[in-house]
Amino acid sequence: MKQKIRRLLCCILIASRLLTITAFADPPPWPSDTGIAAESGVVIDADSGALLFGQNSIDTAYPPASITKILTALVVLEHCKLDETVTFSETAMNSVEADSGNKLSLTAGDQLSVEDCLYSLLLFSVNQSANALAEHTAGSIPAFVDMMNEKAAELGCSDKTHFDNPSGLNGDTQNVTAYDMALIAQAAYNNADLLRISSSLNHRIEATINNPDGISFRHEHRLVYTTDPGSEFYYPPATAGKTGYLLKAGNTLVTYAENDGRRLISVILKGSRPQYFIDGKTLLEFGFSRFKNIDIAENETRYVTGESVVELNGASYQPSELMIEPDQVITLPSNAGIEDATLTLKPLSGEYPAEAIGVLSYSYNDRFIGKAFLMIKNPFSDMPATSASDVGSPDSEDGQPSEPADKESQGKEGHAAFLSNLPRAGIIALSLGLSVGILLIFSAIWMIYSRKKEAQELAARRALRRRRLQAHGEEAEFQRLMALRKMKEADARRKRPDEPARPKRSVKSKKPEMPDNPAGPEKSIKPRKTAEDAKITDDFSEDFDGFEDFDDFSE
Repeated sequence: MKQKIRRLLCCILIASRLLTITAFADPPPWPSDTGIAAESGVVIDADSGALLFGQNSIDTAYPPASITKILTALVVLEHCKLDETVTFSETAMNSVEADSGNKLSLTAGDQLSVEDCLYSLLLFSVNQSANALAEHTAGSIPAFVDMMNEKAAELGCSDKTHFDNPSGLNGDTQNVTAYDMALIAQAAYNNADLLRISSSLNHRIEATINNPDGISFRHEHRLVYTTDPGSEFYYPPATAGKTGYLLKAGNTLVTYAENDGRRLISVILKGSRPQYFIDGKTLLEFGFSRFKNIDIAENETRYVTGESVVELNGASYQPSELMIEPDQVITLPSNAGIEDATLTLKPLSGEYPAEAIGVLSYSYNDRFIGKAFLMIKNPFSDMPATSASDVGSPDSEDGQPSEPADKESQGKEGHAAFLSNLPRAGIIALSLGLSVGILLIFSAIWMIYSRKKEAQELAARRALRRRRLQAHGEEAEFQRLMALRKMKEADARRKRPDEPARPKRSVKSKKPEMPDNPAGPEKSIKPRKTAEDAKITDDFSEDFDGFEDFDDFSE
């Protein structure tokens, strides 16, 4: 029994050790098992903004070529209506390189809608359309370029990224990093009109001076458009994008793809034909297969549950007064959970909703993976977004938070959120304690079961011994021999007066009748033991070994 207990304790200690190692293990590593043939590339999640993989994507800038037109289209759509009329000027027609072509045979004096110009820009990469749109939007090409660079800075692009023209043709300082281009594409494909236009496979424009019957064209991006669905260059999840090429830039590519509710963007710089299509596809497949998105509002409970007061910007808020901006996600490795991410509550900056009081920013091994606003529950449902400079005192009339819920509901929320508000170390310790407790309960059940099983086995052994003994004679003879054995042991004890007498035990079976002892308890009358009895008793002595008394054999 002691040996079994020792084995059980060893198992508990080993299991506890394994649980401790698992509980405090580092988060799964960030996947990086991919690569491309191009010099530079990146893939980001379009919803969280997380950079999933990059190769020379942040510190090195390259000429972008015609993927520049994505930024051109974004700036135009933010300042113009689709049905406005664009007139092609001599400047628009001539501000291109001599060998850059004129794909639609446009000429000065042609007029197209902004929408038709955008189709020709994004699907067919017409450089003259880029210039005409720039003049229409800003009054001149240089003024429009200033708007492009301002927009790039607004989107968070580094100072390594700069644009010299709206078409993407050669420029002395026209360079972009792959990551900055991904930021631009992310903003562009969040624009519904731009995404709709860029996702179209073909388009037809009405009559122009050189095309009185109109002209049609199709998408040039092979991952998006194909006549051979089995082609290795076709990727069904890819729905939009832009190609580019210059001798100095090599082949460049931006691809937007959707799959299982997720949206990814890949960028390829300084690639080569046709490998750059494979590179773009490789990055997208990697992003979809190795990562997942988690909805923040549906999984995060910190700051919005429990009873701990939230202190921010000199104001105090009850968790029941707060909510998390809906429909925001973080991107994690497929085998990681939200508990593996690091959460930081940051102050507001830039543009934000009127209800916002802070930003929940998430990182994974120091890598940004997503964010969401921490907001007061619906106090200004119809107010527009506010900037940091417009923030008033939280105690002012415009900043008064909504009334907290009643105490009963707060208490229920507090109990329900107790675990979620514990720090990660506390949760791990509590989980470990529960695991050890379950092991101890299981151990106790196992010990009870083992003892019961041992008792059953002991009873079976005793029954077997009894059958062996009874097999040598009738029941009455067996009982007589047992009585003789017990009297023999009593005689042996009387011969050793210094040894404590063994307590008497009752024998349930019927004892042989003895005559009364008139002389009192000091003088007992013993039955006569014959030689035959002694021989039979000795024959059975081996079967009696190992038992404390004869009660084990009684009925």
